[in-house]
Amino acid sequence: MTAAHVEHAEHDHVHGEGCGHVALPHVDHVDYAHDGHLHRDHNGHYDECEPTGHDAHAEHVHAHGEGCGHVAVPHGDHVDYIHDGHRHAVHAEHYDEH
Repeated sequence: MTAAHVEHAEHDHVHGEGCGHVALPHVDHVDYAHDGHLHRDHNGHYDECEPTGHDAHAEHVHAHGEGCGHVAVPHGDHVDYIHDGHRHAVHAEHYDEH
């Protein structure tokens, strides 16, 4: 799954260890959950790191929700859950990889 290159303009906060936002390993970089978006450092600015396409997470037997034990990250109009190094989001009757 790829992400579109959409620059997050006017981002004056510097993300990194101890910045106060959830850090999410994502392929070859780290995303930071900030204001309902996921940001990544890219050549001196921050990009919105949003997946394109639909990538269902097969064989996911764990149900995510309040109290499930995984980090919940508000993301747009839904909540992603950090599980096994991935971000999962409920979609219909399954989970998508984000």
